Amino acid sequence: MSNIVDPLVGRIAARVRTERERRRWTLAQLADASGVSQAMISRIERGESSPTAVVLGKLSAAFQLSVASLLALAEGTEDDTDRSAGVRRRAEAAEWRDPGTGYRRRQITGPGFPAEIAEIVLPAGARVPYPAAAFAFVRQVVWVLDGRLTFHDGDTVHDLEPGDTIELGAPTDRVFANTTGTECRYAVVLTRDTRP
Repeated sequence: MSNIVDPLVGRIAARVRTERERRRWTLAQLADASGVSQAMISRIERGESSPTAVVLGKLSAAFQLSVASLLALAEGTEDDTDRSAGVRRRAEAAEWRDPGTGYRRRQITGPGFPAEIAEIVLPAGARVPYPAAAFAFVRQVVWVLDGRLTFHDGDTVHDLEPGDTIELGAPTDRVFANTTGTECRYAVVLTRDTRP
C-alpha cells in the first residue's frame, strides 16, 4: 500500500514523535534503544515511510509499549477518548497494513476501553517477528478465528487452528507466521500489567 493513500501513516508518525519527545529522547537515543536506524526513525516521524510490523515492534519495545498500544494510540481520535460505549461501525475503524508483509490490523476497542482488542489478517507465507521487550508490561491472548497460525513463543512452536487460543506468559521473542497458502485471521486481546 502506498504511503500516500494510507491515512494512518501521518498518525503513526505523530505518535512515534510524541512518544520519543515525551521521554526527551533524541533520534540517536531512540535508535540505540530500539535498534532502528536514525534515518529510518526520521523518515517515519516525517511521514515519509510507513514502518513495517517488525520496525513497530522494535520501537514499541523501546517505549515499553505493546505494538497494539502504539497503534491504538495512533488510530484513536480526539472523539474516541470521550466515548465510553456505543456502536463502532466496521467502516469507521482504520485498518493499518504492513508494507513489508501485507499484514493488516484493525483496532476493535476504543482507547477508553480497559482491554485492547485488535483483529489481524496475516497473509499466506507472512512471518512477523517481535522482540521480547514488545511484550513487557502486558498480558495477552491470541485467538485464531480463521486459517492456521504457527506461533513461535521463544523456542516453543505452536500450530494453532480456528478456535484455538494461547495466553502469553513472560516476555520472550515471538514470531507470528502463516506457513499455509491461505490467509489467517486472529484476534489479539491485551491488558496492561504492572510487571514485565
